[in-house]
Amino acid sequence: MDDAEISTLLTTPAGPRLAFARERTRLEDLAETMVAFANAQGGDLLLGVSGHTKPKLEGLSDLAAAHELLLEAALACTPPLILPLPHHIRYADHDLLLCRIPTGLAQVYSLHGKYLARSAATNQPLAPDALRRLLIARGDVAWDRSTPPAVSLAELDPHKVHAYARRVGPQAEQDPRDLLRRRGCLVSDDPALPTNAGLLLFAHSVEVRYPQAEITLVHYQGRDMGDAFEREDVRDTLPEAIRRAERWLSEHMRKGSRMVGLERHDWTQFPPAAVREALVNAVAHRDYSVRGEGVRIGLFADRLECYSPGRLPGHVTLENIVVERFSRNESIVQVLADLGLIERLGYGIDRMLRHMEDAGLPPPQFRETAAGFLVTLQGQLLEDRGPDTIDTRAWVRLGLNQRQIDAMIFLAEQRRITNRDLQDRHPDVSPETIRRDLADLVERGMLLRVGEKRATYYILK
Repeated sequence: MDDAEISTLLTTPAGPRLAFARERTRLEDLAETMVAFANAQGGDLLLGVSGHTKPKLEGLSDLAAAHELLLEAALACTPPLILPLPHHIRYADHDLLLCRIPTGLAQVYSLHGKYLARSAATNQPLAPDALRRLLIARGDVAWDRSTPPAVSLAELDPHKVHAYARRVGPQAEQDPRDLLRRRGCLVSDDPALPTNAGLLLFAHSVEVRYPQAEITLVHYQGRDMGDAFEREDVRDTLPEAIRRAERWLSEHMRKGSRMVGLERHDWTQFPPAAVREALVNAVAHRDYSVRGEGVRIGLFADRLECYSPGRLPGHVTLENIVVERFSRNESIVQVLADLGLIERLGYGIDRMLRHMEDAGLPPPQFRETAAGFLVTLQGQLLEDRGPDTIDTRAWVRLGLNQRQIDAMIFLAEQRRITNRDLQDRHPDVSPETIRRDLADLVERGMLLRVGEKRATYYILK
């Protein structure tokens, strides 16, 4: 946060989305506010500030103790609140901690049997009818934080767990098991047992327990399903499955380039960022309790279709999908956010819309099916890019680097190229590297070398 954002936060009175707490606030009072935010629309809890209508900056004398107090308050809730690590703020020579309770949580929370919700600037008990509506809307069991039968800690891959802890930071790296417990990937029974989320994210082998946790990728040559297609089934832990699927889609979606004067203009069939959002949202928010069906992505000549099992969760509908937030798999989403694969606050739909608009393409289409959710992205058509547009996918898949692809595009228009031509286009690259690039294209049988020494030039073979 920058100083302007912090200043705004500190001059805003406490309300339904903001609460202040002194350094020595009781753990139970902090937990009550967390529960109230979690059962409403989420909110920000700022530790190190007093007052309500007129916030007064006080600061923290012991950051580590305050940090631990917030985490313990989150764990005191029932079920334990799984939150991002508190954010340290340094402002006007004062240390503060910002604890963010996100909107759209999948559980109903309580403290010592009390169910609270945030109303104005206070924490109010939920009336029986309001509690009943909340339980129905959110569901009272979180599948991702449940433990499957006959599970053991040995099913988790310690290398994957430690790599995740290193990504989160030094404090998490000191005690990876505690990190998994805070994230809902481990329950603290004796012995500790991994949850469904923990296994999907860190297991040695995911498909043993969850054959439904696969991503099926199919590339069709035309605009309809046909006999000519290329298929890949990805079965792996969720972070690695996302990475593998993203690479596959990047390799198979159509890419093109054309020369406009002496400049090269590149384009892709779909905005890569929009494709990534569709893929990650499908993996993160699907209903994993649905067996016998995985995420399916179909790549057609004119569109991409991304299907995920499970209809829209909670209070989200097709009408409010852009503005509402709801996490079906709270633990999975938080870990994917820690790994940089998803935005915890759930703005993937907004970004998908923006990326499609920036590319001059129609907005994504969202549709609920009988048992799932379908996202369709309309793509760029090769014929719409002009007769001199070249599809560069095959060159990428052959392993050509960008300089070599640039040379091939240049030759499609100019008919011949010299070392000097390619050096002028890549002045930061050494002449010897340029020479090796062109020699490699000759060895591949793609170019023909003509002439000797300074008179040498290359043509398409």
